[in-house]
Amino acid sequence: MGINDPSDTAANLRIGPTDSGMVRLYLEGDGIDLPLDFDPDEADEIAEEIRAAAMAARQTKRPRK
Repeated sequence: MGINDPSDTAANLRIGPTDSGMVRLYLEGDGIDLPLDFDPDEADEIAEEIRAAAMAARQTKRPRK
């Protein structure tokens, strides 16, 4: 499955700090529990990538309904 492939998979994403000073992205859904821990600097880089992707998505022409 690629970035542009549609999916019917439902999932929840929770984000928060751990008691060991890491940032956890916790993905759960359809039988998957996936905790991903990042140090704060890595989490900042991920946040920047998400912001850049959101800006690019806004520039993409969406099909009219």
